[in-house]
Amino acid sequence: MEKLLFSDKDLVSVRALFLGESLDLKLLEKTDPLAIDPLVVSAGDNGCAVLFRYGAAVLFGLDPLEQVTFLQQLDTLVVKPLPNPATEDVNLRLDTTGVGRVENDVIWLSSFSVEQLQLVADVLAKSVVLEHYEDGTARIFDQIEPFANSLQLTAKNASMGKELLRQIGRTLSIQNRIVGRVEIIDKPELLWDAPELERIYLRLEDEYEIRERNQALERKLDLISRTAETALELLQYNTSHRVEWYIVILIVVEILLSLYELFGPPAMP
Repeated sequence: MEKLLFSDKDLVSVRALFLGESLDLKLLEKTDPLAIDPLVVSAGDNGCAVLFRYGAAVLFGLDPLEQVTFLQQLDTLVVKPLPNPATEDVNLRLDTTGVGRVENDVIWLSSFSVEQLQLVADVLAKSVVLEHYEDGTARIFDQIEPFANSLQLTAKNASMGKELLRQIGRTLSIQNRIVGRVEIIDKPELLWDAPELERIYLRLEDEYEIRERNQALERKLDLISRTAETALELLQYNTSHRVEWYIVILIVVEILLSLYELFGPPAMP
């Protein structure tokens, strides 16, 4: 049987945030939560929060002061907090006919059950994670553009190699977090127990273009990685090529000195 929340409301405010690299939820899981996987806990006077291990939190029915208070309480559980968390604000409304549709930042649901709130939270959490990494990838694009342009020239700056390696490392880190931790394109395990809610989830996933945005992000990350690797290979080739020329020059000098000793002017008596 579905557990209903906000029984006295037909409109509920929602805020999703990507707070940090991860959330340590071990203690909260032992405090009689409203639901688990994903974890749902009470928050504020009458609200709740859905928390994800990969660092996202979705707050339901909290006024601005309650949001600040709850996030302050959550601070100690955030691993490597982000200085400027990505956020997304929407409202939930009850509607038995257009379930799962999104219009003007309003999500329409058939009920405010814990299960439906978990599905909304799953989609919104993935959306703010994608927003964070979309912005980060755009910045990497701006930084790597000079390296792409340098492919037409001879790379002579030794510090460029270190920067290229950093860019490759950042790209791999983003790919690892999205695929390994967030599992963007995976359906929530909740749907195994409540398959009747799959239609709502797929509708929300489509409305927020989760799969399309994830594919676009993967293409950009792949392009960044290939550009950085190509530029690094060119830099290494040029460095190796210069060493070979130094060796050739030394050999030529050696030969010239030998020839000079053989055919140069005789030494003065």
